[in-house]
Amino acid sequence: MTDTVLWYTTRAAGAVSLVLLSGVVALGLLARARAEARGWPRFLTAALHRDLALVSLLFLALHIVTAVVDPFTHLGLVAATVPFGSYYRPFWLGLGTLSVELMLAVVVTSLLRQVIGARAWRMTHWLAYAAWPVAVLHGLGTGTDAFSLWLLAITLACVAAVLAAAAYRLSADGDPLALERRASAASSAAAQR
Repeated sequence: MTDTVLWYTTRAAGAVSLVLLSGVVALGLLARARAEARGWPRFLTAALHRDLALVSLLFLALHIVTAVVDPFTHLGLVAATVPFGSYYRPFWLGLGTLSVELMLAVVVTSLLRQVIGARAWRMTHWLAYAAWPVAVLHGLGTGTDAFSLWLLAITLACVAAVLAAAAYRLSADGDPLALERRASAASSAAAQR
């Protein structure tokens, strides 16, 4: 492979990973809020969330492997496995490494969900909410073309999609916990009368 092919592959795989991971996070937020269209089975949202996560991991692996073997950066395995252990843009690459390790924790616990139990899985799954913005920051700080119009538009669209899903999830109508709290408060008020 030529250096140019590696450079384009690394950037393209990073951009595709961002889009796919943003979709995974948005779907996870919407699934938790029980957002679904009429005639759309709930299990399909969970399956799409899971399958999209697996595809995003393939593109993420491609992004990492091509970045590690790219002779321009000479990153090596340390940069890919030890957060902030790179000589090349250590902070920004460290964010990427940290994000990948958080995502791996989510993946491993998802695969072991039946063994570790739902509570431990759910607590570890919250790491996805930390991994995604750290990955976005990694892309903004590391990418040599991060502020090109096309990649900035993709990044902003991904951030907008996740923020919209989070807003829906946290809204009174979309948040099952908010509905429970409201129902509990209403029953407490009725009991006091």
